[in-house]
Amino acid sequence: MLSRFIEYIKEKQLFEPSQRVLLAVSGGIDSMVLLHLFEKSEFNYGVIHCNFRLRGADSDEDEAFVREQVLNHGVPFFFRPFDTEEYARLNGISVEMAARELRYNYFEEIRSEKGYDYIATAHHQDDLMETFFLNLSRKTGIKGLTGIKEKAGHVIRPLLFLGRKEIEDYARFNFIEYREDYTNSEVIYQRNFIRHRILPLFSELNPSFKNSLPETIQHLREAEDVYSLCIKEAREKVVTTRENEMAVSIDALLRSPFSKTLLFEILSEYNFNPQVTDQIFQGLKSVSGKQYYSKTHRLVKDREHLFLTRLKAEDERIFYLEKEDLELFAPFDLTIEKTDIDNFQIVTSSHVACIDLDKLEFPLLIRRWKKGDYFQPLGMTGFKKLSDFLIDEKIPVHEKENIWLLCSGQKIVWIMGHRLDNRFKISTKTRRVLKIEIKKN
Repeated sequence: MLSRFIEYIKEKQLFEPSQRVLLAVSGGIDSMVLLHLFEKSEFNYGVIHCNFRLRGADSDEDEAFVREQVLNHGVPFFFRPFDTEEYARLNGISVEMAARELRYNYFEEIRSEKGYDYIATAHHQDDLMETFFLNLSRKTGIKGLTGIKEKAGHVIRPLLFLGRKEIEDYARFNFIEYREDYTNSEVIYQRNFIRHRILPLFSELNPSFKNSLPETIQHLREAEDVYSLCIKEAREKVVTTRENEMAVSIDALLRSPFSKTLLFEILSEYNFNPQVTDQIFQGLKSVSGKQYYSKTHRLVKDREHLFLTRLKAEDERIFYLEKEDLELFAPFDLTIEKTDIDNFQIVTSSHVACIDLDKLEFPLLIRRWKKGDYFQPLGMTGFKKLSDFLIDEKIPVHEKENIWLLCSGQKIVWIMGHRLDNRFKISTKTRRVLKIEIKKN
């Protein structure tokens, strides 16, 4: 195993023996095997550990275990605790995504500050396959199907040549101590569901599946290289860049034999999700002036071009409410409930919106208001500028800065905490209701 490990590092040119590598060690079997192999190889390394505080005493015991192991190895080490659930709540993301962001941000901070060349994680072939199926269930494009790379920027994965069983056998043969994470067996997490339900079914269908899938992923990577070259050439024909602005020629885009895919690849660089990109593509022949948002950029459809600009700092915080969401934690705590009209009871509160579900286009967008916004206030037939509405409601200037809008496409659905748009109200034709409640002001 040790010779294969060293040979893999050389073959993939992951790092030079003289370079310093920061090992991400959780205390689990994978990272403890990685630590053992680095020690036996006599590479120059340090250890970094994150305590996400998601499993109570178990998380603290993991940290204590890693500290003890690191002291035995006599290498530099770095530890940091995180309030992961609070970070997820404040940023409106899942706990899993929050842990990922916190982990890699911390890794890069220490790598840069302490002069390490690379960060090594303990991902292996089973992780590669799980990621493939996870991305297969989403709209990630061909790039998502190529799985985890052995080297991406400053992050390397020296164990990608190994399967989980080989790692377990190596740990057992070398009497390597490790901590077992009980959440690894809980199928409520998507990755664990794939690990415990999906992969065994494919192995039952084809016993050589775990050997053939990594080869298939490698073929996809080679196909992605050709695909990326084709996209790059096509992009140059439709995109022009000006100062602080990018323009996509609608006519040139529609002449492309793969116009929708090309638009997806262009906009994915600017954080537009597939659902919003679909809306943009469907609206290419519609009237001018429509605006679409990602978390970082705004796209405006003109007669001949799509103009893309980066959002100003004060406008950058944009959140998406997906159709399956039951709660959202940013920009404030929201609970979401869907019900049939027969089981619905109207709620009269400015902090609750009862909306005709079938009139909505998902994902819904939550953003700050801006000059030029207009809506149709509940109970009115005409439209009104939002700025005039805020004046009429005698909302103080400092409070206007904290007004958020719930939008469906380009239409305002709800001035959150204030007034619903008449176009989305419950009526005699309503069959399904979406109820959104602000839990914290």
